[in-house]
Amino acid sequence: MKKLIYILVVVVLVGAVAYTLNKNKKEMTEKAAVAEIKSEAIPVTLTGVQSAKLDKSFTAQGNFKPVQSLTLVSEISGQIQRVLKRKGDKVRAGELLIQVEDNTMSANLATAQANYQKAQKDLERMKNLVAGDAVTKRQLEDAQINVNATRAQLVAARQNQSNTRVTSPINGEINEMYIEVGSYLNANAGTKLYDIVNVDRLKLNVKVSEAEVLLISRGQKVKVTANAGGAQEYDGTVTAIGASADASLKFDVEIEVKNTANNNLRAGMYGTAFFPVNAQRDALLLPREAIVGSIQDPSVYVVINNKATLRKVKVGTVTQDQVEILEGVQPGEQVVRSGQINLREGIQVTALK
Repeated sequence: MKKLIYILVVVVLVGAVAYTLNKNKKEMTEKAAVAEIKSEAIPVTLTGVQSAKLDKSFTAQGNFKPVQSLTLVSEISGQIQRVLKRKGDKVRAGELLIQVEDNTMSANLATAQANYQKAQKDLERMKNLVAGDAVTKRQLEDAQINVNATRAQLVAARQNQSNTRVTSPINGEINEMYIEVGSYLNANAGTKLYDIVNVDRLKLNVKVSEAEVLLISRGQKVKVTANAGGAQEYDGTVTAIGASADASLKFDVEIEVKNTANNNLRAGMYGTAFFPVNAQRDALLLPREAIVGSIQDPSVYVVINNKATLRKVKVGTVTQDQVEILEGVQPGEQVVRSGQINLREGIQVTALK
């Protein structure tokens, strides 16, 4: 009897535990379902597309290039005896860079000088003899031709002698060198010696839209900053404006910038030019934080019927906290300002107050 009672108690306890577990499972499932339903509506902060007046002043980005840069090549054959300037050195126009062996050139110059002097004396004798009909007119002409030929040879020999002293044709900085003491130069092959870059003045090449190019004129003063140079500003002058647009309907604009005494600007750096315009225009603005992705490839989430739709936009002027929208949204549309990290196309959203 006791054994039967014990069995009944165990059965009742097992049933009770099973019932409790089943009930808990059902409650957890219901809560999960409720949570899933709630999670479908992502909380976000919305902002409206605002119409506003903007200054017509605008910025354009580009990269710096040297006003002058060249690759210096040999004009003479011979072995290098001395190298006076190396990579990184600053040079002035006319400053000696390398000295090439000049023994052969000196000998050629001495020979050319002697030949020219002899030709001159021969011509003088011919002139004296022609008066007495001792020489023909043809002989006199040949003597004159010989003088001209030896004079040309003398000029060439002097130039070759001069070319053994290789000097810098411009002010600048040696960006690369290709020779060393003992290197043999080949005039026919045009052996490369140095790359010289003048960064005292640089060109900032930017592209502007068809609307912006109408606001620019040659000689216009602009402010320029280097993206890697902090807030330091440089004075720039518009020196050239493209006569025709490229395939993207952008116009090339060239701005000449005077570098600092320390040459803080470097060729290849990215820079921004600010074009001041004393006028206003209508614009659509959004907070900068509403942009999804980069300014170069921007999108926004537009909310329609409580659903998020990712839409590509085209941006114009960018300030510290606002972005001008040229294409992609309309005035009055609601755009997600924050909370985009959890969004995807077509997901339900709920606006936070």
